[in-house]
Amino acid sequence: MPQQTEASAPAARTEAPSGSRPRWWAELSLILLMYGCYSAGRLLARGDVSTAVDHGLAILRIEQALHLNAEHPLNRLFTREPWLGVPADFWYASLHYLVTPAVLVWLFRARAAFYRAARTWLMTSTFLGLIGFTLLPTCPPRLLSPEHGFVDTMAYYSSYGWWGGEASAPRGLGGLTNQYAAMPSLHVGWALWCGVMLWRHGGTRTARAVAVLYPLVTVVVVLGTANHYLLDAVAGTAVMGAGLLLTPRAMRGVDRVRALLTVRDTAVGTTAGTHSGDAGSPIVGSGCQTSAGERIPRQREARFGSTAAPDALSGGAGDGAPGWGLSRPDEVESLGKAR
Repeated sequence: MPQQTEASAPAARTEAPSGSRPRWWAELSLILLMYGCYSAGRLLARGDVSTAVDHGLAILRIEQALHLNAEHPLNRLFTREPWLGVPADFWYASLHYLVTPAVLVWLFRARAAFYRAARTWLMTSTFLGLIGFTLLPTCPPRLLSPEHGFVDTMAYYSSYGWWGGEASAPRGLGGLTNQYAAMPSLHVGWALWCGVMLWRHGGTRTARAVAVLYPLVTVVVVLGTANHYLLDAVAGTAVMGAGLLLTPRAMRGVDRVRALLTVRDTAVGTTAGTHSGDAGSPIVGSGCQTSAGERIPRQREARFGSTAAPDALSGGAGDGAPGWGLSRPDEVESLGKAR
């Protein structure tokens, strides 16, 4: 029974409680990795411009066939009214980079039990969006020729903000962004994720009001600034739905990998502990044990003769006294007569 207790101890130590808070530095590294993949994917998704324009025009034709035309009236309103257009440009250029991490930090600190599933949902959906950017580069409405009736409000109001005429990138850094990553709209997808988190875990009426308003206003902003089509917003919502469905499978896959690594590390640690225990523990066997510095049972008998007993080797000197190499009482007596 003691051996079973010692063997199971390392496994118990390496297994974290299911409700424990994740390590902040690991989560920060994971989020930075996700953002790096997002940025790299946008850069790698720079397809042929003519192909991206064709995709954008195809989306316009589909919307016309469905009698959908929310982009034009909103874009004309934002262009005509600076008090709407300028805040909308600031909203588009900054909030998805501020609100989404803020909700993640809030979940990490205040709703740790739900954090892992929420973070996995966000990451899974983002990677699905990267696939969409790569396979379907799409020209946003603002980059279409003027005959299609769209105005780039961020270029129109560029004197009010840090951005130039190339998406929401700061002036001079437009080459670091992919302007043809319109389908799906992760602005809308991330805003929807934030809304769901605030609705489910906010706990107040104010939080629920923000949960509804933030995604809705984001949809209006991406359409009115001519950065996305209505179908881009629909695709962003669909991507979040697909990510939600895939989240349990992604979590189970991560758990399997973690369990395999834990079993391997436990086996390696147990083997190392057994070897180190053999190096420092005395050897005990069949009534004979070694003293300090001796590794083999009956080592002293082999050194002074197989017939000599361990007590006789000490010459009766007792514990701690040297035997001087005298093994028989008559040798001790003759030595005394000689003196």
